[in-house]
Amino acid sequence: MEKQSKAYGVHVLALPYPSQGHVNPMFQFCKRLASKGTKATLAITNYISKSTRPKSDTVAIDTFSDGYDDGGFAQAGDVDKYLARLEKTGSKTVAELIQKYQKSSHPIDCIVYDSFLPWALDVAKELGILGACFFTQACAVNYVYYYAHHGLLTLPVSSLPVEIPGFPPLHLPDMPSFIYVYGSYPGYFHMVLNQFSNVDKADFVLVNSYYKLEEKVIDAMKEVCPMLTIGPTIPSFYLDNRVENDNNYELNLFELDLSSNCINWLDTKPAGSVIYIAFGSMVSLSEKQIEEIAMGLKNSNFNFLWVAKASDQEKLPKNFVEDDNGLFVTWSPQLKVLSNKALGCFFSHGGWNSTIEALSMGVPMVVMPQWTDQTTNAKLVEDVWNVGLRVKVDENGIVRREEIEGCLREVMEGERGKEMKKSASKWKDLAKEAVSEGGTSDTNINDFISKLKKKPQ
Repeated sequence: MEKQSKAYGVHVLALPYPSQGHVNPMFQFCKRLASKGTKATLAITNYISKSTRPKSDTVAIDTFSDGYDDGGFAQAGDVDKYLARLEKTGSKTVAELIQKYQKSSHPIDCIVYDSFLPWALDVAKELGILGACFFTQACAVNYVYYYAHHGLLTLPVSSLPVEIPGFPPLHLPDMPSFIYVYGSYPGYFHMVLNQFSNVDKADFVLVNSYYKLEEKVIDAMKEVCPMLTIGPTIPSFYLDNRVENDNNYELNLFELDLSSNCINWLDTKPAGSVIYIAFGSMVSLSEKQIEEIAMGLKNSNFNFLWVAKASDQEKLPKNFVEDDNGLFVTWSPQLKVLSNKALGCFFSHGGWNSTIEALSMGVPMVVMPQWTDQTTNAKLVEDVWNVGLRVKVDENGIVRREEIEGCLREVMEGERGKEMKKSASKWKDLAKEAVSEGGTSDTNINDFISKLKKKPQ
């Protein structure tokens, strides 16, 4: 077995939290590992496997059970119920998966597990393999949760502004929503704090970011939690193009509208003239909010491409119809859209994957955060990276049409918008630099692989 093991170097099992925003970065990291001669296997739930039937030419795909093989999270219907069974059943079936490989010619050397699944490290330790914790969200967000978990940030927050090393002063709306609106989504709040329950016992800590992007926060957090930045984890085609045939994410948990003609439509528009609107797969906006967005767009008179579920499109004002200025789709190939020359602004919810994609494509943003990490990401977009604006919410929790129109105009054609475009271009170059040969992320991935190879076989 020793000779066979050396033939492939090392074998990494990657275990993402079973949602789109967590599967994508982990899958992309696996592709990077595979491109460097490491055997990588992505472990997804039985339900995701059955419903998506994923394939990859470079990454092996295997399955485990979250206890809800017929419907995943929707079958559970409750976050506490889902997470409890995910841990109980997942611990057992992931252990069985690892043991299956340990009897083969390519045993697992290390499990790279999503930080939302700290129980996976216990499985790794019990089976005598290495464990690498993988933080999907921004390092800045992770550090806020670290402070909250260790009692360094008193909750609920009463003393403002909050001072955390590496950050500008933070006010309540700048904090992750579980802290900003204290007591909201307690199941998820427990999950994000529990990321740090045993991270000090992990053999590696990996972060889906790149050093230059969060330099001050990373330097501060490294003092208490040594880590390796391995991002941005987007397809290589849009960055360094060193990973062969890596031009999309390959695994989609939602039905795709492959008939969408949005790229052809974008190609007919002048450079920098289109606003791209997409609020992620989990956001469901009220009819009033959709009306305000629609009228803000109409009043701005800019070209727009709006990704909206059919149920959201039904909430549009009756007199709001498509014309030469706008196009509605239920799904879009987001990276192709963001890299299109017609794009002038991304109107986003501020999810981390969407944010890092926009940064990597050099597209300025208007951000309308909804929950979880998005509020803190919006703070970074506006006040740290200077690549966009965060919309202001009124006393009823609605972003009004005048606010939307004003922010879009400022980013598209205002004086601040010009500076944002320059900043966006800088971050685009630094993202490419991070993953280039010898770049920080590339060096850290090489370092990770090198340390795995030194493990006794």
